[in-house]
Amino acid sequence: MNYQEYIRELTAAADSPKAAILASCKKNGKRAVGWVAPYAPEEIIYAAGCIPVGLWGGEAELKKARTYLPPFACSIMQSIMEFEANGTYDDIISAVVIPAPCDTLKCFGQKWKGKCPAVRFVHPQNRHVPGANEFLVAEYEHVRKCLREILGAAITDEELSDAIRLYNDYRFAMRTFTHVASEHLDVITPVVRHKIIKASFFMDKKDYLQLINGLITELRKQPRNQWSGRKVVITGITFEPEALLKVFEDYNVAVVADDIAQESRQFRTDVPFYGTPMQSLAKQWQIHEACSLAFDANKRRVEYLTELVRANDADGLVIGLMKFCDPEEYDVPIIMQACEKAGIPLLNIEIDQQAAGVGQNRTRIQAFVETMA
Repeated sequence: MNYQEYIRELTAAADSPKAAILASCKKNGKRAVGWVAPYAPEEIIYAAGCIPVGLWGGEAELKKARTYLPPFACSIMQSIMEFEANGTYDDIISAVVIPAPCDTLKCFGQKWKGKCPAVRFVHPQNRHVPGANEFLVAEYEHVRKCLREILGAAITDEELSDAIRLYNDYRFAMRTFTHVASEHLDVITPVVRHKIIKASFFMDKKDYLQLINGLITELRKQPRNQWSGRKVVITGITFEPEALLKVFEDYNVAVVADDIAQESRQFRTDVPFYGTPMQSLAKQWQIHEACSLAFDANKRRVEYLTELVRANDADGLVIGLMKFCDPEEYDVPIIMQACEKAGIPLLNIEIDQQAAGVGQNRTRIQAFVETMA
């Protein structure tokens, strides 16, 4: 296939998640198990012989969700609650794994209304003390035990090791893709970039890895694009609805790199070799840095973002601040101070998946582009 065909197949999966999931399950003879954003041990699900499906919400008219969640819960959780209350997930996933890295998620698992059983676990907040690995191993063993009972799967250490190797290959390929994409900004537009990365949540990682590696190979055959527009780095939990990214395209702005929980934070940190497979999975959380949801008293994320802007020769930084997301809000003032000190143009816009329009943000993005001119 040429690069256009790879792009079409990947973006189609992002545009039609249910169809992509069901097709992948049928092709591979597997069931699907959901995991609620932002982080979950997908390798345990994969080792159970299932396809991990990322649940990141989406555009939905909120009706039933208000019964179970307060209006100040973030829009991702509101959307997931609406979808599950409407039965959207009932004929797709066989179980759901729910983490608890923020206040909303700590109670969200208790409110799950879907027909499939929910498996809840907790990441340790103090990640660097010696007992953190032991604690998270126990939590992950709880996930394995529950999935064994629900799915009737063995989930052996050997299967876990194989899944870890596959997922590390996926992470390496994705880091490679984001680098190659930055050299072809005329082809990998902000919307296309987002959809290609998002497609990984809706298919078997083996199949996705084959597609993304094929796309990388074909893109490398093309001449490097000399981008004439502006380039930005984006950061936040997610950058949806996609209409926001389309506004960037309208003003000839490319996304050259990201620090998005739904995107690069998913594949930034490999699972290291560290004792048993479960200890290795737990160690990944301990070494995962520069993320608002992984506690860091030193706020390395701030330096990481300024360096990301410099390393990619970007013209500015855009914060997509998820509405009502406390962990992200805490970082914003520090990021603003760092950008001002470094002379990096900064735009902070609010992200709300239920937003009916992007008119106000369009005006702000237009003004931001003009300041970079």
